[in-house]
Amino acid sequence: MKLDQAPISQFALGIYDGPHATPPESSDGAVFLGIKNFAPEGHLDFSEIRHVSENDLPKWTRRVVPQQGDVVFTYEATLHRYALIPPNFRGCLGRRVALVRPDPKKLDYRFLYYYFRSPIWRSVIESNVITGATVDRIPIERFPDFPISPPPLARQNKIASILTAYDDLIENNRRRMALLEEAARKLYREWFVRLRFPGHERTPIRDGGLPEGWVRKTLGELCESIREIASPDQIDADTPYIGLEHIPRRSISQADWGRAEDVTSSKHKLSTGDILFGKIRPYFHKVSLAFVDGVASADAIVIRPKEVDLHALLLLTVSSDAFVAMASQTMKEGSKMPRADWKQMQAHEVLRPPLPVLEAFNRQIVPITEQLRNLTFQTRKLRTARDRLLPKLMSGEIEV
Repeated sequence: MKLDQAPISQFALGIYDGPHATPPESSDGAVFLGIKNFAPEGHLDFSEIRHVSENDLPKWTRRVVPQQGDVVFTYEATLHRYALIPPNFRGCLGRRVALVRPDPKKLDYRFLYYYFRSPIWRSVIESNVITGATVDRIPIERFPDFPISPPPLARQNKIASILTAYDDLIENNRRRMALLEEAARKLYREWFVRLRFPGHERTPIRDGGLPEGWVRKTLGELCESIREIASPDQIDADTPYIGLEHIPRRSISQADWGRAEDVTSSKHKLSTGDILFGKIRPYFHKVSLAFVDGVASADAIVIRPKEVDLHALLLLTVSSDAFVAMASQTMKEGSKMPRADWKQMQAHEVLRPPLPVLEAFNRQIVPITEQLRNLTFQTRKLRTARDRLLPKLMSGEIEV
């Protein structure tokens, strides 16, 4: 079905870009929405926020106040990132970020969001990219004239409802995974930081302040860094590849990976259950659990426990805020960017409990990591189905 094209401005109440400056640092306040808040999957990630003070906010929202239903996007440096402003959002657009406010009489905001993620729109953007000396950008001043070809509003609503159903399931899985991870972290803190493990009331405290049966070990005594090299010609094209860009921030669930066909240099082999620690700028807090066999970027440390029973303890130790802070404080300053120092990380002290406590901890954590793995693969299937359906719906190949 051939649809007429028209400038996007004909379907919008407004198109606005953010300020070309940055507000003063603030410890709290509204959200200064930047590129780092755009997750590749198509939602806003507020795990790290730059704030703009309430006093400064009116200045930074003079042109536009982002509201629910606005479609926000990046137009410089990192392109092809889109998201919807969620309910109750309070903040302003940041640098290199813009928004479209669709006219609800002409354009379903959900449809526009999915349209932006379609091959049709991607080709429009690619044909307008300006390649600069340092970053690529799209000319935001010409953006209102970019063509779109939406179907009638009733059909937009149907398409948006179909695709939203997939994303609702994906979001539900994401929330479940976040709750599971938080439960695991709370248990770790309770048992191994506060030392309030089962039976702690009846356990004598020995010299050195440790409960009876507990010993101090270094991380290096309990695990090793795997550096088994695989060259591109040794790797099957379909082998999962985990680069630093695939490791999530502040989440142990390795939910994304690429394919080894994109690998052009030697990588480290990894196995299901290995722990990945992103060593470039460790303060980004990229620590995850591998759910597949494959290869990993040399920018990630592949950590493997020396004993199976230590897996849950080490996973939650190296992904803890305290450990990541230590790795960040002791990182090596490289010529281009700082890196975590494995020698320093190995020296980190870990409290090893007696086997009964370790086994009890595993009985709590292992089912959680299994659920995280199952939800990860379920989510990947949902994303694959949605991504195959989206271009067919947009092009009219599938009628609704």
